[in-house]
Amino acid sequence: MLEHRPALRPGILLSPPLLNGPTVVHLVKDPVSGSSFEIGPKEYFLVSRLDGSRSLAEIGEAYGRAFGRRLGERNWQQLLGLLGSRRLLAGGPPPEPAAGPGPQRTGTLLRGTLRLVADADATTARLHRFLRPVLRPVAVGALILVCLGMEGVLAFASGELLEDLWWLLSHPVPLLAVATLLWLSTALHEFAHGIAARHVGGTVGEIGLRWRLPVAIMYCTVDNYRYLPRRRQQLAVAGAGAFANLLFLLPFFGWWAALPAEDATGRVLGALLLLGSAQALVNLVPLPPLDGYTLLGHALRVTRLAPASSAYLRLRMRDRAAAEAYPRRARRLYLGYGIGSAVLVLLLAGAAAAAVVLTVRA
Repeated sequence: MLEHRPALRPGILLSPPLLNGPTVVHLVKDPVSGSSFEIGPKEYFLVSRLDGSRSLAEIGEAYGRAFGRRLGERNWQQLLGLLGSRRLLAGGPPPEPAAGPGPQRTGTLLRGTLRLVADADATTARLHRFLRPVLRPVAVGALILVCLGMEGVLAFASGELLEDLWWLLSHPVPLLAVATLLWLSTALHEFAHGIAARHVGGTVGEIGLRWRLPVAIMYCTVDNYRYLPRRRQQLAVAGAGAFANLLFLLPFFGWWAALPAEDATGRVLGALLLLGSAQALVNLVPLPPLDGYTLLGHALRVTRLAPASSAYLRLRMRDRAAAEAYPRRARRLYLGYGIGSAVLVLLLAGAAAAAVVLTVRA
């Protein structure tokens, strides 16, 4: 048996290591059936080497050097039995294909979703081909610098922009125009996630409209990008939406900067730039379900950061000794995020209260 050279089926996805509570896990996904599960580092060491070129004996020797323990035939039988039962081994029975997309529309008139394209992956692939020239690192870097420059100018003019916002709130027609533009920006935000995923090797499962009246927003479901091997690829997908929101503002920023001071259009544009910048930057706040939370999770290589932090803090208050059993990195990370997110929520609540007070006084 140990001379056998098994291999995973082509296309099986393995994630980088992810901290999940007190343990480190890897995600395994079969893109054909859509099923996924977690394995530990030792199992990952073995599974990731099942490429058909190495025998079980060779993999077992490497495992012994890495973990100080040799594997017997019974261990291999258990592992290969698990993989075989999940139809992940080459040469075994093919997996059951995943169910196709659900109904085009679900829910009710007041709350539901509407799938807008039949093949979301093909749609984003076409958009990606069209936009590929501007997705080169040099072009993206230049655009990031331009956006940062824009935000610096807007921060310097924040007092003027706040006055423009108060003016806009009392003028329904331009307010509706700004709200429409911001809604279009959210649609661009979602498409940007999908295009970025296609650019770095991910796939897109669905593009549609989700509503909970009176609010309706676009959504784009990105598949498989948690399995991308490089951290920067995952960060690019998660951060693409906020970046797209800022890019959307650039032509309006140029228009606003070129207008004479006495032009009333400048007030509408100033309010749009302020609200649009807030829309993009608030999305980078590291709280669920915002993109900033996803970015932080990818940067730290951790899954379920918020619930794991809450669980750790509750355990720490109830049983300090049990909490100390967590690895040092997990203890620091979960304690830091738990305290930091609580402080951040308080700061945001204080800022919102201050904004309400200023609005009432105005």
